[in-house]
Amino acid sequence: MAVQGGGGRRLGPFALHLWIFLSLLLFPHVRSFYLPGVAPQDFNKGDPLKVKVNKLTSTKTQLPYSYYSLPYCRPETIVDSAENLGEVLRGDRIENSPYVFKMREPQMCNVVCRVELNAKTAKEFKEKIDDEYRVNMILDNLPLIVPVRRPDQELSTVYQHGFYVGLRGQYAGSKDEKHFINNHLTFTVKFHKDPETDSSRIVGFEVKPFSVKHDYEGKWNENNRLLTCDPHAKRAVTNSDSPQEVEDKKEIIFTYDVEFQESDVKWASRWDTYLLMADDQIHWFSIVNSLMIVLFLSGMVAMIMLRTLYRDISKYNQLETQEEAQEETGWKLVHGDVFRPPTNSDLLCVYAGTGVQFFGMILVTMIFAALGFLSPSNRGGLMTAMLLLWVVMGLFAGYSATRLYKMFKGTDWKKIALKTAFMFPGTVFAIFFVLNALIWGEKSSGAVPFGTMFALVLLWFGISVPLVFVGGYVGFKKPAIEDPVKTNKIPRQIPEQAWYMNPVFSILIGGILPFGAVFIELFFILTSIWLHQFYYIFGFLFIVFLILLVTCAEITIVLCYFQLCSEDYLWWWRSYLTSGSSAFYLFLYAAFYFFTKLEITKPVSGVLYFGYMLIGSYAFFVLTGAVGFYACLLFTRLIYSSVKID
Repeated sequence: MAVQGGGGRRLGPFALHLWIFLSLLLFPHVRSFYLPGVAPQDFNKGDPLKVKVNKLTSTKTQLPYSYYSLPYCRPETIVDSAENLGEVLRGDRIENSPYVFKMREPQMCNVVCRVELNAKTAKEFKEKIDDEYRVNMILDNLPLIVPVRRPDQELSTVYQHGFYVGLRGQYAGSKDEKHFINNHLTFTVKFHKDPETDSSRIVGFEVKPFSVKHDYEGKWNENNRLLTCDPHAKRAVTNSDSPQEVEDKKEIIFTYDVEFQESDVKWASRWDTYLLMADDQIHWFSIVNSLMIVLFLSGMVAMIMLRTLYRDISKYNQLETQEEAQEETGWKLVHGDVFRPPTNSDLLCVYAGTGVQFFGMILVTMIFAALGFLSPSNRGGLMTAMLLLWVVMGLFAGYSATRLYKMFKGTDWKKIALKTAFMFPGTVFAIFFVLNALIWGEKSSGAVPFGTMFALVLLWFGISVPLVFVGGYVGFKKPAIEDPVKTNKIPRQIPEQAWYMNPVFSILIGGILPFGAVFIELFFILTSIWLHQFYYIFGFLFIVFLILLVTCAEITIVLCYFQLCSEDYLWWWRSYLTSGSSAFYLFLYAAFYFFTKLEITKPVSGVLYFGYMLIGSYAFFVLTGAVGFYACLLFTRLIYSSVKID
């Protein structure tokens, strides 16, 4: 994946410098123009393959734990793999393991270790089995998957990430429910062989877990041969008919087999198995569906706007020559008040600036992701990129906030820059800190360590805040944006409005459309976050993002136009809240998703879910609100500058 300009053109010197700078900024572990974790590794026969273990995850509790928080077999020294900021925030803890294979050399019944349980360790295993925890492993940067046959379709196989710690069941003829542990793993490593060099590349890593009560003769020592699983007698484990129970004083012997399978899958497409997990037909259908609805709406909106405005403006400009000029109606009447600064104009500037910061961050992230830079093989890359971009986009936040502030005839730009730098990040950081304390209380590996917390604060105070001030300074130094019409000294009285022009009603109506444009994609995103699946349809997501922007802009303009026509000129805040109210529906949908799709039982996990969804909805509010506001600002400036006013 060497870097070239589109269509094989060479990059110019400036573009190349920019490219190298961005590469170094976003990807600290770049190896000579290969993206991190993306360079293929060749293995010869007999080369050691080191399996790494990742966190234990559960969709029931949403609290990840480190693999060695359970009394599994340990290597002599546990070594943490290098992690980026995104991995730490996701709760990934990648460590080495006692599982070591040799390339293309099958092994059978390898004993890893023997563990004797006491009351405490037995209880820990039982709790994890009850909460349906899964063990995640990694080989050559590929996550471990368990092939599961679908009961409804004979030939269809779905892949589950990681294998369950164990299962609950009853012995035949007994009513007591027991806990059984998966202590025998049959690994399958799929490889693609290069016929010329005889080297191989790993293209698949699967496992079938079994629960087996191993038997052996005499007292246990390292050299004992197992009766239940013997490579010499070719006796392999193929079922869990005599499972290993988890109880105090019981011994567990952990064993594994490794098989190697040659595969036709090329190294470049080895991730396809992981990414083709959902029914992509639903995806296509839903996106075409939302595109059709939105295109239809856009057409209607554009037609209404063009016809009405064209007629209005030409009518107004003809009126000037007639005596009817005294009896004006509609939006032209409020021209002397439409650009009067709103109440709480400082706050509006801050929110508009933060919205611009969000817009910049999401736009650049989407472009990087759609080009394949933030693939799932680059663990934590997406989150790291978003954080760094958020920090850098502070420049635009400061600029747009103070530029708007100067238009409102404000003079104290530093106050606005300070509020912009602290209001949104401060609120989010406070919620995040409380949630992190809860995770920490549960002793989960998902808790962000103190060092990482300090790094986040450093990013915020050391880079983001100064950049907001730099942007603010530049924005305030620019000449003020002139209003297209003069504002009257005395505010005009607003006539009584019809019930459907009530601010609350029109704001809530305005949020339905933008939410409708994204809600099916939202289902896939929520599933990938909370049900631990990969989300890698950034091309689709980018289309949906553009649809969202267009919808926010259009619905705000239409409602703003109706509002001005009924001689209500208080449009500033209403335009922000109209499209921003889609965040309210997003939060309601998140609550619906929680009760219908998730099986979360712990109160802490519920608080975590709603805490994170609150942060997400707040961010969505800021983004959509700013898009609607700026669309409306451009629209009002456009129509009032195109009309002759005495």
